[in-house]
Amino acid sequence: MYVLFLTGGTASGKSTAARELERLGAVRLDMDQLSREVLAPGGPCVGSVAAAFGEDLLDPASGSLDRRLLAQRAFESAGQARLLEGIELPHIKGLLLRRLRELEGRSVAVCVVEVPLLDRVEDLRGLADELVWVRADPLLRRQRALGRGMDARDYERRLAGQPSDAYLEAHADTVIPNDGDAEELLFRLRSWWDEREGQGWQKRGGVTL
Repeated sequence: MYVLFLTGGTASGKSTAARELERLGAVRLDMDQLSREVLAPGGPCVGSVAAAFGEDLLDPASGSLDRRLLAQRAFESAGQARLLEGIELPHIKGLLLRRLRELEGRSVAVCVVEVPLLDRVEDLRGLADELVWVRADPLLRRQRALGRGMDARDYERRLAGQPSDAYLEAHADTVIPNDGDAEELLFRLRSWWDEREGQGWQKRGGVTL
């Protein structure tokens, strides 16, 4: 199985790219979705999160976390955000490994993993045959985010917690520019897909699960 890590900052177009790759035939795994799973009622780190950020986050009837309130508390400071990451990331990584093993067993050809914070999962980098960065100018990303209704302060807070463009450029195998419209992005993705498919999805390293 050819494993692709797809990354990019807020409003870069990463999720649009991931959906297009899924449409082209890749199986898609989203680390944000994995986060929601490990924090679902009965999830492996729900209790630890409630203990760290307040038992009032838990609905006593359903056992579900108030994710909106959790986000408010977790993103009050960089230290709080790191605390949440320290609790949930080991469980997210473990779930990702299990999902990749399951896909290997199903003889899946290509899997795209949406990675929102690449610097937090450097220890998993060896799992990927290719790392693709969807790049967009920071000012354009801000314009897009605010145009979708995101609060400016929320955007700046998210941006501050994300790896820099310099970091992503240093680690990416492939860069897909997204400073134009959606059709330009989709064209570039299809061209990349056709090239890799034509090469038979040759392995570029990585490890065997």
